[in-house]
Amino acid sequence: MIAVRSPLLFLGSHQPGWLGKAGVPLFVSDTRLRVYKTLPRAAAPWACDSGGFTELQKFGRWTISTRDYIARLRRYRDEIGHLRWNAPQDWMCEDIVINGGQAGPIRFAGTGLSVAEHQRKTVLNYGDMLDLAPDLDTIPVVQGQAPDDYVRCVDLYWQLLRIDLTTLPLVGVGSVCRRQGTKEAGRILRALHMRGVRRLHGFGFKTLGLTAYGHLLTSADSLAWSDVARKMRRPALPECVAAARHKNCANCLPYALHWRTNVLSAAAARRAEPALFDLEAAA
Repeated sequence: MIAVRSPLLFLGSHQPGWLGKAGVPLFVSDTRLRVYKTLPRAAAPWACDSGGFTELQKFGRWTISTRDYIARLRRYRDEIGHLRWNAPQDWMCEDIVINGGQAGPIRFAGTGLSVAEHQRKTVLNYGDMLDLAPDLDTIPVVQGQAPDDYVRCVDLYWQLLRIDLTTLPLVGVGSVCRRQGTKEAGRILRALHMRGVRRLHGFGFKTLGLTAYGHLLTSADSLAWSDVARKMRRPALPECVAAARHKNCANCLPYALHWRTNVLSAAAARRAEPALFDLEAAA
C-alpha cells in the first residue's frame, strides 16, 4: 500500500533529468521517460503520470497496452528509485476530449464515447493494474464532469471491483485541470469529501486552484510554472539573463523551484484552514 504520511506538492517537469537533481518531489510522465535508454537516479520521491491526456488528445483512445505500461513502470521503480506512486491509464472526461475539436494550436481527436463509458474504462483499467501488477503502487482515479458524476464514479469502483475508495490512502481527481480555479472544482472536491473520499490528489492544479482548494487536497501536481514562464512572457530570472542561458524560463529548474516556493508560501498564508503542504515531508 502507498504510505502517504504527509501532504506533498509534486512539481511537474518536462525534464526527466531533474529527477536526479531537483531535490523536491517531481511529477514526470511516462511519455517523457519512455524514450530514455539510461535513466537518472531520483534524489527525492516522485510520481509517474501515465500520459493519458496526450494519448486521448492525439488518438482518441489508448494506443499503449497495459502490460507495456506496467513493464516500463517496473523499470522506473527499479532504475530510478523513490517512485511514490503511479497513475493508471485513465480516461479524462472533458468535453473536448470526448467530442474532439481545436483548443488553440492543439487538435483533439475525440473519443466519441460517453462520460459513463470513460468512467467504466477508468475503473476497469485500475482493476487490470491491480491484477497484473500488485507490486506497483497504482492509485485509483475518479473521473467525471459534474460533482454527481464523481460520486457515481466512487460507487462504480465498488460495483465493478468491490473496492471502497474511502479506505484507500490516496485517490486521484481527474478532469479538473481546466477548471481547477473555478467554484465547480470546489464543489467536486467537497462532494467527494462528503462521500467519504477525503485523501485526494489533484491532477494539474495551478496557483489559483491550490490557494483556493488546497485545504481539500492531500497532494497535487502542477506544471503551471512552465506556462507562466512561457505564455505570460515573464522575463528570465536575473541569474539566467546574466549567464545568457535562455530568453524565458519555461524549462528552467531554478525558476520552477522559485515558483514552487511561492506557491507553498501562498498556501501557508491561509492558516485559518488546514495547511496543504508540509515542507519537511518533501525532503
